[in-house]
Amino acid sequence: MNFAMRKVFLGVASVLLVTSAAHAADQGDAAPSCDGSTVEMVECLKTKTAEWDTRMTMAYQKALKDAGPARREQLRAVQRLWIQYRDANCLYYDMGAGTIAQIEAGECMRSMTEARARELEGLEAPVGRSPERYGLWHHRKGTRNPMPA
Repeated sequence: MNFAMRKVFLGVASVLLVTSAAHAADQGDAAPSCDGSTVEMVECLKTKTAEWDTRMTMAYQKALKDAGPARREQLRAVQRLWIQYRDANCLYYDMGAGTIAQIEAGECMRSMTEARARELEGLEAPVGRSPERYGLWHHRKGTRNPMPA
């Protein structure tokens, strides 16, 4: 390959690398998976759950601050019930057989906490977007709008 071809090739490769990295960042690719022994996996999932729990708590506090009195009380009640549901749901997985149950329970806690954090963070969106956000019927077109990513 001559010098000019190498230069073009390297330029194209660089653009593709930067583009794919930017795309991955836009997609919110997850942090590296929790690999290793069962103990290492469980500890990793606990760490990730704690990170999502912090994010969820921050979003919850902001939502409480932004809500009016009636909605604030409703949000408090919902959050308490949601935590009870999450804990009971994940306990079900923890009661399974073998060491895989610990991993399944840990992933349950992590994924449910992440989903709730993202939901609470989404409460900051303008009120007019909420029907689309929850996939409710779009009255003008009579079609169901998909939930945003």
